[in-house]
Amino acid sequence: MPHSSSSTLRTLPLKRRICFLIKLTCFVSSVFLFCEFLIYYVVIFQCHWPEVKAGAHKGDGEIPTSVLKALFLADTHLLGEIKGHWLDKLRREWQMERSFQTALWLLQPDIVFILGDVFDEGKWSSPQAWADDVRRFRKMFRHPVPTELVVVVGNHDIGFHYEMTSYKVKRFEKAFNFTSGKLVTRKGVNFVLVNSVALEGDGCAECRAAEAELAALSRTLNCSRQNRTHSSRRCSDVGRLPASAPILLQHYPLHRKSDAACTGEDAAPPEERNVPFKEKYDVLSREASLKLLWWFHPRLVLSGHTHSACEVLHAGRIPEISVPSFSWRNRNNPSFIMGSLTPTDFALRKCFLPSESRVFAAYGAAGALLAVLLLAHCQLLTPPVYFAQRLISKHKAV
Repeated sequence: MPHSSSSTLRTLPLKRRICFLIKLTCFVSSVFLFCEFLIYYVVIFQCHWPEVKAGAHKGDGEIPTSVLKALFLADTHLLGEIKGHWLDKLRREWQMERSFQTALWLLQPDIVFILGDVFDEGKWSSPQAWADDVRRFRKMFRHPVPTELVVVVGNHDIGFHYEMTSYKVKRFEKAFNFTSGKLVTRKGVNFVLVNSVALEGDGCAECRAAEAELAALSRTLNCSRQNRTHSSRRCSDVGRLPASAPILLQHYPLHRKSDAACTGEDAAPPEERNVPFKEKYDVLSREASLKLLWWFHPRLVLSGHTHSACEVLHAGRIPEISVPSFSWRNRNNPSFIMGSLTPTDFALRKCFLPSESRVFAAYGAAGALLAVLLLAHCQLLTPPVYFAQRLISKHKAV
């Protein structure tokens, strides 16, 4: 009996240490699980689809129509093999994958649009690197069959105009079934996809092809919006599309002088807002912008490229929304746009993703608490009462 009691006393500290290690492991695992997985559900769960009237006018009456739920995001900038560090790739791609998959599961959109700069090094990629980048993209942005994914080309995908080649354009078109002047119509809502890199206006082969496709699509859309009984002869050979003013989707914003008028927590930093934009580099040229507005008379324009948010009016009536970057590599507070759309109306709402500074703050607070627990367990922290008693005894001794 005494032998058993002595054995128990010897093993008790070891059991306490094991129990403490188990609790410590559970604490660390819980923090990691929250910051790298659950936080996306907590944040995106707070986002809700904006309300819009589910009605479309046709003739003299109104017919009910379902609302198209669309997500718009931009500038994912998947890192490549040249400039992409493996740890940076791992971190950024995990964040975007978790955000996208969580948004799909919670929000269940009908269609998702990515407004260009899908890759960071598409303009430089070798065939092997391109294939690897596309494979990683498809894994990250996988989606169920009911949800459609549509991708628009950006300058980092095929290069700026001086870097753009027919090979790079066709490579992107093959991978994502994209063409400049492509029309996507869902639930009576028309979307026009534009290769804004090719709107240089210098008559290059890719530019001529893009403008020809856009001009042909413009004719079809404008003829479709005319009253059938009063259609001109030039529209007699044109197929009919839903008579809905289109939504223009492109990478470059339409021409504006700067971001000086942009406001909001995800707008460009104050020190950058007054920096003038360079035509054909930061924004489309004035001529190309006017041409697109004249061709399509869009009711809404959505663009990317600047990595910051902005809302401007063109011709005093056509809103353009610049969608911020979806990557934490470009922003501390990425976001995407939720759109409820009908053929005659739309409503937009922004959904922010977890800010990286808050995630780091959570890790920092957990690390500080972990350090206190470790020091207390190792009896390296003096309890406040004993510390006060020591000070008093020392004072009396003096």
